[in-house]
Amino acid sequence: MLKRFFITCSGADKDLIYSCSNGEQNKYAGIGATVLFTALMAWIAASYALYTVFDNVYTATFFGLVWGLLIFNLDRFIVSTIRKRNRFGQELLQATPRILLAMIIAIVISKPLEIKIFQKEIDTVLLKEKNDMALANKKQVANYFQGDLDKNKAETDSLKSAITKKEKEVNALYSTYITEAEGTKGTMKLGKGPVYAEKRQKHDAALAELEALRKTNTDKIAAKEKQAETLKADLDKKVSDSQPVIDGFDGLMARINALDKLPWLPSFFIMLLFLAIETSPIIAKLLSPKGEYDFKLEDAEMAVKTNLEQNNYQRELLRTTDAGIYDDVYAEIRSDRELYNYKKKKAIEMLEMQADRFAEKQKGVM
Repeated sequence: MLKRFFITCSGADKDLIYSCSNGEQNKYAGIGATVLFTALMAWIAASYALYTVFDNVYTATFFGLVWGLLIFNLDRFIVSTIRKRNRFGQELLQATPRILLAMIIAIVISKPLEIKIFQKEIDTVLLKEKNDMALANKKQVANYFQGDLDKNKAETDSLKSAITKKEKEVNALYSTYITEAEGTKGTMKLGKGPVYAEKRQKHDAALAELEALRKTNTDKIAAKEKQAETLKADLDKKVSDSQPVIDGFDGLMARINALDKLPWLPSFFIMLLFLAIETSPIIAKLLSPKGEYDFKLEDAEMAVKTNLEQNNYQRELLRTTDAGIYDDVYAEIRSDRELYNYKKKKAIEMLEMQADRFAEKQKGVM
């Protein structure tokens, strides 16, 4: 039962292969088993590759199965269409396009499994790339908000500087009227005279201005600090919102690129392994000697070809013979005087009718 299934997988003609020896049947059963297992590996590889894309087991398994069936059909077609020839060069020339196709299929199949085999190393590369992307993203977002933050800080510092400047002015006026009262500066007279009162008045006015300025600027500074906190919160939110995108940077293309950054030799040998598996049915058929099945298949094809050539020859012979007969028949008819006189009579009648019609038409015009 299993042997029959593998023979079916090989694409061999059942009527011919079952009339061959047991050894010939085993050879094609082995070829069919290789075709089947290659398709199974394609199914597994495609399912894993699609899982990294869809992140859903059922969807990945379904489309992976479709891909595996496609590979199975292609391999079965490739093996079943290779014919054994009398010269190996002819067989190799015939199989070259199929070998190239098998190489492409092997590369496509091997890549997802390479990704799975080197998953830990790929995760390390992706982690480094994610960290670099996170730092670059934070720097880019910070640069985006930096202008507003710098402007806010400059305006806050300007408000604080105005208060400080006014405080220095008030302190200077305070020192002036105190030293005037002490008689150490100004008029150098001890006591609170008119000059003292004038300087005290200037100080009190400046102090009132300072209080008003401090109140106004304090409110503005509070608003600016709140605005700065809002900008920083927006910056942090922007960074946190973009972080899931960076964390999700582990799709199929990202993993393929990460695989390319690893040493190429292990990946190359895995690809060679799949290449050997994929091309093994073709190589086996090329290297195997011309067997009983090949002779019977060639005999059946030659029988069909000979029958087709014979039918074409008979059709051509029938056509040429029939044409010759008709040539002779019409040659005899051409020499019949009775038929000649009859056609002459009818022709004269047609000419007379045409002349009468023309004369009537001309009379109508006149």
